[in-house]
Amino acid sequence: MTQFILSPRYRLDDQSPWLEGIDPSRQYWIFVNGDTRVSVVIPGLNVSSLNELKEIILRFRSLQPKEEMTVERIAGSYKIQCISSNCYAVEGEVAGAETWHLFDRESLESLLMTSHPDWQPAPEHIELGRRQLAKSFQQPAYI
Repeated sequence: MTQFILSPRYRLDDQSPWLEGIDPSRQYWIFVNGDTRVSVVIPGLNVSSLNELKEIILRFRSLQPKEEMTVERIAGSYKIQCISSNCYAVEGEVAGAETWHLFDRESLESLLMTSHPDWQPAPEHIELGRRQLAKSFQQPAYI
């Protein structure tokens, strides 16, 4: 029996408050639980070719409940977990705590599609990339 999970259905073209934007490096800026005072950055998909994008989208579409896929980025990787046929979890962090951000299939696929080589961020979302870069300059160069 498939679990029925109640989760809001978000899309990129919605005016919903959960998506702050997508920066030029394809990171997703999300308002946690729609709270505009709490913003987190979720690494997005970044590909080098259209064929790679197609392969990853097909792999995403083939995920079955309890399966996961790892998305590689230059600075690391993250996992997408299929919870049910229309519920996916993306690992993240909020205030130092590990979390899972839940998305429906359509919204997550829409986010992944922004890695298309022809995709351009909205002019106001370029500032998100600048904000992330400024934040990185505030951290020590070593760990």
